[in-house]
Amino acid sequence: MSAQHAFPPRGLMSTARSPLFDGKFGRLFRSLPPAVFGASETENINNLMKLGAAMSSDPDDAKDGKDEEESGIPALYTYLGQFIDHDLTFDPASSLQKQNDPDALMDFRSPAFDLDNIYGRGSSDQPYMYDGGNAFLLGDRIHGGTDPQAADLPRNSAPSERQRALIGDPRNDENVIVSQLQGLFLRFHNRILRDNQGISFENAQRLVRFYYQYVILHDFLPRIIHSSVLDQFKTQGRYDRDKLVFFHPRYGSFMPVEFSAAAYRLGHSMVRPGYRLNDEVLLPIFPDPPRVPEGLTGFRKMNEAWGIDWGRFIDTDIRNYDGSDADDRKRLQLAYRLDTSLVNPLSRLPQTVVSDPPPSLAARNLLRGWRLGLPSGQRVAHRMGIVPLTDENIFIGKAVDTNPDLSSILTISPVFRHNCPLWTYILAEAIQHKELVKIPVNGDKSINTPRLGPVGGRIVVEVFLGLMFND
Repeated sequence: MSAQHAFPPRGLMSTARSPLFDGKFGRLFRSLPPAVFGASETENINNLMKLGAAMSSDPDDAKDGKDEEESGIPALYTYLGQFIDHDLTFDPASSLQKQNDPDALMDFRSPAFDLDNIYGRGSSDQPYMYDGGNAFLLGDRIHGGTDPQAADLPRNSAPSERQRALIGDPRNDENVIVSQLQGLFLRFHNRILRDNQGISFENAQRLVRFYYQYVILHDFLPRIIHSSVLDQFKTQGRYDRDKLVFFHPRYGSFMPVEFSAAAYRLGHSMVRPGYRLNDEVLLPIFPDPPRVPEGLTGFRKMNEAWGIDWGRFIDTDIRNYDGSDADDRKRLQLAYRLDTSLVNPLSRLPQTVVSDPPPSLAARNLLRGWRLGLPSGQRVAHRMGIVPLTDENIFIGKAVDTNPDLSSILTISPVFRHNCPLWTYILAEAIQHKELVKIPVNGDKSINTPRLGPVGGRIVVEVFLGLMFND
């Protein structure tokens, strides 16, 4: 939807809307034609599969020592981004496979920063999430980390390997990290109730939401978006509604597919091959039996020894970074760089994660964008009044400082000339927009860190601010 668009997306006004679960998918740039990458469906798929393969890294074991692919962004922000996504959107895969018209797709999450992934439909409709009053139920205690009050999510009574979390959004149990982040929010709500005797459920919920929204605007966005982009949205240091150009959800919020299927998939490039949870536990993303029998995969009762040491994931205390002054196991882990490369485990997703081909997450993202009719990155840049990247500057691969000779997208296929898939373009743009980021660890290390640039950054900020101002 452009700033001049006078009407809501097709069907929005006539669709019955719940105050808790409502919304539609729509487009920011409705007038732009979809990008195509071949003369037939087969050619489109083959070319995008080639690009997806080029965007996948070589095999790499889980590690937590110093790594040249690390950015200046602490590792937790990868999973905070996933948590925020689950708060905003839910679109069943089966619906997307059957129907590629975004206007006909339903967002089964309210497109607002309201924590419906935490609160669900409320205690009257989902009483099994609550303790009979205003507090959330919690699961069994877990240890190994720095938090003596750490607890698993509340679960059903099935055998351990099939226990499902009783939470507002089951997706927040899909891996060990986002599961424990969900648990932190449950306990934060309970803490507000405990520290403010007599406070109503609604007021406690309101406080939790305000803290959450503050973190999004003043901590999360500055971590992932170049400062030059954020500054464009401010007047005298404050975010300004009048600076929004392309996203004005006047008739009710909607979720743009340029955001959900492209710009906000930045987190996939930030994932590490594995993470150290605490002193004793280092896990890969996925198990690889028989060599590596365990992974971060969720949807089961939490191993009681897998409590997270949050100092390894976020810069809340002083941690060793480079291993020169202390045991590497105590270091702060950092997210991988925003670039056009995904770690190898994401190129071979296990069948427990995806049951349909292809197993490559990069290829799945590219095919999804094509089937949803996303325009090319260059067309979006032109529409936004931004000089697009040249083909020679759309690099594919790991954007580490020691690897300056990345190949351009034209080495994959000439079909991508002036015609880069929007998701790939936004990641390539981040490579060109690096900032020195200071890590508050021993010695205050600074890391040259790619961040979302003028196209990807503007899409993300406009959607975030548009939803905030419309709340």
